Amino acid sequence: MSGVLGTLKLEPATSRLDLLAAPVAAALQVWPAEALIDRDQVLVAPIDADLADTAAFCEAYGVSLEESANCVIVAGRRGDVTRYAACVVLATTRADVNGVVRRHLDARKASFAPMDDAVRLTGMEYGGITPIGLPPSWSLLVDARVVAMPHTIIGSGVRHSKIAIPGPALGVLPGAEVIEGLAG
Repeated sequence: MSGVLGTLKLEPATSRLDLLAAPVAAALQVWPAEALIDRDQVLVAPIDADLADTAAFCEAYGVSLEESANCVIVAGRRGDVTRYAACVVLATTRADVNGVVRRHLDARKASFAPMDDAVRLTGMEYGGITPIGLPPSWSLLVDARVVAMPHTIIGSGVRHSKIAIPGPALGVLPGAEVIEGLAG
C-alpha cells in the first residue's frame, strides 16, 4: 500500500498518535513483534470529521466503497447477561446481526449497541470505532471478505482520521475470528 489512497495522504499511525483515539494509540504501542504486519504498516490520514460517515468519506476522498470497511458494535443478551462483539464488514455489506452474530454470542436477542454504550465502552468516537484497541474480553468478528482485501480503510477511533491497513492484518488482531458469511 502506498502513502496515497484516493486523495488521502497516509503516514505511519505511530508517527501521528494525535490522529488516533487513546485505546488505538495504546494498542499500537504494544503491537506484537510477531504480528502479520509491522506496526508502521498501519497508516493514518486526517480527514474532515463532518465527512467521517462512509459514503460521504468515500465520495469526498476518492476511495471506493469496496475498499472501505466498517466496525460495528453489537450487544447480545441472554437473560441478564450482555455480551459485546465488534464486527468488521466491508462497507458494501451489512453484518448479519440477528443470525451469525447472535448465534456467535449465544444470545437470544442481538442488536447494534446503543451509541452511548459503544462510545463509553470502547473509548472511541461514534462513527470512528475501529477493531484496534477494543476491550480484550469482546469478540472480534471479521468477515472473510475483509481479510481477502489487499488493503482496507477503516475508522481510527476518532472521526477526524481514517486508518489504512492490509485486510489480512485485521483477521489476526488479538481475539479476532474470521467468519465466512458474517455479512451479506
